[in-house]
Amino acid sequence: MPSAQTSSEAGKVPMWAPKRPGFVQKLSYASRVVPGLILQRLTRTLPKGKVHLVIALADHFEPAIVPGDGKARAPYSEQERRLERWCSEYPNVVSPWCDHDGRPFVHTYFYPVEQYDRGLLSRLADHCHAGWGEVEVHLHHGIPHADTAGNLRQMLVAFRDRLAFEHGCLSCAEITGVPRYAFVHGNFALANSAGGFGCGVDEEMQILADTGCYADMTLPTNPFNPSQCAKTNSLYECGLPLTRRAPYRSGQDLRCGRTPGKFPLVVQGPLALSKSGRRLVRLENGSFTGATVPTLQRLQMWKKARICVQGRPDWIFIKLHCHGMDPSQENAVLGSAFRTFLQELVEGAASRNEVLHFASAREMVNIILAACDGKSGNPGDYRDYRFKRWKQSGSTHKNADVPVQIVGRQ
Repeated sequence: MPSAQTSSEAGKVPMWAPKRPGFVQKLSYASRVVPGLILQRLTRTLPKGKVHLVIALADHFEPAIVPGDGKARAPYSEQERRLERWCSEYPNVVSPWCDHDGRPFVHTYFYPVEQYDRGLLSRLADHCHAGWGEVEVHLHHGIPHADTAGNLRQMLVAFRDRLAFEHGCLSCAEITGVPRYAFVHGNFALANSAGGFGCGVDEEMQILADTGCYADMTLPTNPFNPSQCAKTNSLYECGLPLTRRAPYRSGQDLRCGRTPGKFPLVVQGPLALSKSGRRLVRLENGSFTGATVPTLQRLQMWKKARICVQGRPDWIFIKLHCHGMDPSQENAVLGSAFRTFLQELVEGAASRNEVLHFASAREMVNIILAACDGKSGNPGDYRDYRFKRWKQSGSTHKNADVPVQIVGRQ
């Protein structure tokens, strides 16, 4: 199979000369986003009465990550060591603290297409099948060359089917049919939203829809990033045609009593400006890092973002994100800071009038869809509302035209 650079379309696309946005450009990006954040800070308040918090952690899971160097790759032996340690220790960390439904805190492991390794993915799949999370699709592409629509479609279909048919991951909406998946863009440049850098495919959202993606969970990034849209803290359908560049920049909010029909849905995490100590303003974007560990103080900001299906304000959706395999972020995802947060989160939920539901990305979307259909009561009852885990669905259908190789580009 030809490499991405020698595909029939690649020759038509120039090599990128990446440039950091200048100060004026960053201010221009921020001017689209910050006014809305300020208005939300003034108008969105902490909910009153009992609320159901549906919490999902989108883990941009890269066993090969080298902190501070996006181009480098850790030795394979180190990748194996990291993954084995994670799979061994994570259950011990989270098992003492369960949600209202008796479920542990899980990760959704968005595994990068271009870094696929059968052995590593098999180990991660075993970890997930044991009840500690689910695997979804993550992709870095368009560097140093713009990607093409044909290559992108081929990569997504091949990786999608490997995850489902070889590893028993992903989900299905029917008894038989193609696998369905959630997605994050590793460069944040979803649908070529960064002006050509880090993607190259304007019609990316249409390709995601065609290949079975039911939700994009890339956003938020930050106000100074060209990919960040002015529409924040929302659950919605893309407002522009999916063949357009960055069609997610506008859209129709999901609403109770109206079943959405345009996929992938856009499921955003919290984005807010807050005061923090000596700093006048701090950015809150739901990330778990070494510098921004999860805390109950941050939980208040996530709640205040009030991301919900319109008409169901007592179901609040909190989509967070991390890089679980980054050694520099261990304290936030596996260490003492995370353990303290999880304990305080669970033990104090009743006093804060919270009902906790720890969810995978798939489960969160199912609960969102249930809310759109007017369901009420315990959101935990709708974890499998539409999309069921592939192994549970009994699906065996395979597309005979699926490529047998994954050809990626970092």
